[in-house]
Amino acid sequence: MLIDTHSHLNFNAYKRDIDEVIKRSLVNDVWMINVGSQYSTSKKAVEISQKHSEGIYTAVGLHPINLETNLIKNKFDPEENQESRGEIFDYQKYKELAQKEKVVAIGETGLDYYYKPKTKNRLELFKNQQKELFQKHLELAKELNLPVIFHCRVAHNDLIDFLLKNPDLRPKKAVIHGFVGILEQLEKYLDFGYNVGFNGIIFKEIEGINFSENIKRTPLDKILIETDCPYLTPPVLGTKRNEPIYVKYVAERIAELKNLNFEEIAEITTKNAKELFKI
Repeated sequence: MLIDTHSHLNFNAYKRDIDEVIKRSLVNDVWMINVGSQYSTSKKAVEISQKHSEGIYTAVGLHPINLETNLIKNKFDPEENQESRGEIFDYQKYKELAQKEKVVAIGETGLDYYYKPKTKNRLELFKNQQKELFQKHLELAKELNLPVIFHCRVAHNDLIDFLLKNPDLRPKKAVIHGFVGILEQLEKYLDFGYNVGFNGIIFKEIEGINFSENIKRTPLDKILIETDCPYLTPPVLGTKRNEPIYVKYVAERIAELKNLNFEEIAEITTKNAKELFKI
């Protein structure tokens, strides 16, 4: 058994064949957590999970790049949904949604500085607005006693600094989804006691990032596997769209680096996911 701890079957990329994708996953003993990126996709993820008795769970949240800041033009991703990006976070609406059956986490939430304003003053305001959004998610997770799924891109030092300066809001349980960072940053997250999620990006080469070393240095009891589908398809597949069943390629690579067999990694990461998300 495997658990894809970060999927997006709630996105448009699966609107034509979602039932078949889910069936393939469950038949191959792959469970999944569908993660929201704004209210519409969070609600869709809840609806998907409630149609199935077992194997599909949900996280709800507003991705930082989908926040309306009025400082940059929000990007539109046709694979995500049909609505343009740019949403104001409604705490009460997300709270109500997060209390639905089979919601197991808040997220994805965090900081993302990949697309950003060019002037210093606007950039500072932009970062502060993202931090305010992040804080609201942490408050919600604390109120509902749920773990957090962190998204962080080109912003690890700021996210770590925020957590250090706000110990009352720092969640006890969280996962750093799709970690792309240096060893020093990884060790900070591990010091917090957090899990680390690895996905198909580990097959890429990114300047300054040593994915193999990051995996080797992450304790077995802190590793989670994920796809981030429909994105980050393992290159061996030669297809554009990722699916939960392809999480096995991530597990195989981790097993190779940890000098363990596939079955051991499957068992360990499944146990980790079940413990973190209480499924």
